[in-house]
Amino acid sequence: MQNPFRYFNSSSEVIRLAVMLYIRYPLSLRQVEDLLFERGIDICHETVRFWWNRFGPMFAAEIRKRRVHHRSYSNWRWHLDEVFVRINGETQYLWRAVDHEGEVLEVFATKRRDRKAALKFLKRTMKRYGRPGTIVTDRLRYYGAAMKFIRIVDRQECARWFNNQAENSHQPFRRREGAMAKFRNIKTLQKFAAAHAEWRQLAI
Repeated sequence: MQNPFRYFNSSSEVIRLAVMLYIRYPLSLRQVEDLLFERGIDICHETVRFWWNRFGPMFAAEIRKRRVHHRSYSNWRWHLDEVFVRINGETQYLWRAVDHEGEVLEVFATKRRDRKAALKFLKRTMKRYGRPGTIVTDRLRYYGAAMKFIRIVDRQECARWFNNQAENSHQPFRRREGAMAKFRNIKTLQKFAAAHAEWRQLAI
């Protein structure tokens, strides 16, 4: 495998540190630039932007691969939830699956909140982690419709306060989102949300 950092003057450790600071913490690109400068690393904030766009998904995939390999998640009970995100004045949806211990399993951005989106989200999550014993959701009817289609509707639990685990899991991302000006498109939202979930769990 070729070294992905071979054409860069900075070391992989510096690049990883810059990407981790930007994705994990509620910092702007210029704040990351200033923090690195205080540590003797002189780079431009646009370099930080380029690095996280290029290497953020790669680093996140490495973390996820190790987590799946060591099975540091539970299939006993999953919690599913979704929140809206405004991009260029349009509402997009960010779906999230966590296990009963709060470990983020999957995040998935869609333009619509319907049965098709819920089904795609469920299939994507189960393809990677298998089938859970129980799935806790809110009362959104599209969850039931999607689970009925793949014949796991008997595993659904839906009641008030049951889904606090998933709802609480959105809060770190919301705080990080507030430090950013905006997402340019749904692809950027998906890339950043997935990387943020992996880096946050690694840093806990």
